[in-house]
Amino acid sequence: MPVKVYKPTSAGRRNASVLDFSHLTKGARPEKSLTERLPKRAGRNAHGHITSRFRGGGAKKIYRKVDFRRNKDGVPATVNAIEYDPNRTADIALLFYADGEKRYILAPKGLKVGDKVMSGQQCEPEVGNCMPLESIPLSLQVHNVELQPGKGGQLARSAGNSCRLMAREGSHATIVLPSGETRKVPVTCRATIGEIGNKDWQNVTIGKAGRKRHMGRRPHNRGTSMNPVAHPMGGGEGRTGGGRHPVSPTGVLAKGGRTRKGKARSNQYILRRRSPGKHVAVGSGS
Repeated sequence: MPVKVYKPTSAGRRNASVLDFSHLTKGARPEKSLTERLPKRAGRNAHGHITSRFRGGGAKKIYRKVDFRRNKDGVPATVNAIEYDPNRTADIALLFYADGEKRYILAPKGLKVGDKVMSGQQCEPEVGNCMPLESIPLSLQVHNVELQPGKGGQLARSAGNSCRLMAREGSHATIVLPSGETRKVPVTCRATIGEIGNKDWQNVTIGKAGRKRHMGRRPHNRGTSMNPVAHPMGGGEGRTGGGRHPVSPTGVLAKGGRTRKGKARSNQYILRRRSPGKHVAVGSGS
């Protein structure tokens, strides 16, 4: 799917680009039985305290109920439409099952209207089919991978992402995540064959602040521009770097600081950590 660039009729339009939605089903409307309204929380929790800064406003969205479990085994389904979902970077596919039920799933790359998909242990390892890891051939790309059997897919769910099934040993399979992390997952966990579509999403340039406001993102203030009582990096005469590694308002390292508990039970399943990146604070990398 190509990225569209318009003529620079204004300063904001000059540097902006959008996706060409030609691959989506024209005229498709959201399935009403699979949608619901979500209240806007503007980054606040149930007590009204801001737990995620710089959130608020934005266009109204209708939430699409996506089937992450894919637990309807042995019933073939036909892809009726490929639709846009404002709640995620990936596209979604509307499935019509043979028994009359309708469900949304994440649309993998190459899935088209009219294709047949199925879930279960006995189906073929084709794009869009969902199977347990114990039944998937090695070295295949998979997405929407479960961490616990029956809980629903949690890994590789955004546009262009996929995991690779590397090995199976005993009751666990080894997969490589998009971040480069290698970890073990129970072989009874399910995954969907293929790579998530809409990969060109990452090539879109927002272009102006107004489009961010439409997404519900408010202006982001630098810590160094605040007062010392509001942020650890605030204060000082003129523009100062703070004299320390960048931190959050609560003092947690912002670039490369360890946020995972050392005694987490799931640590035993991580075989290789992801690379920390090039902006890691000295002595804080994993």
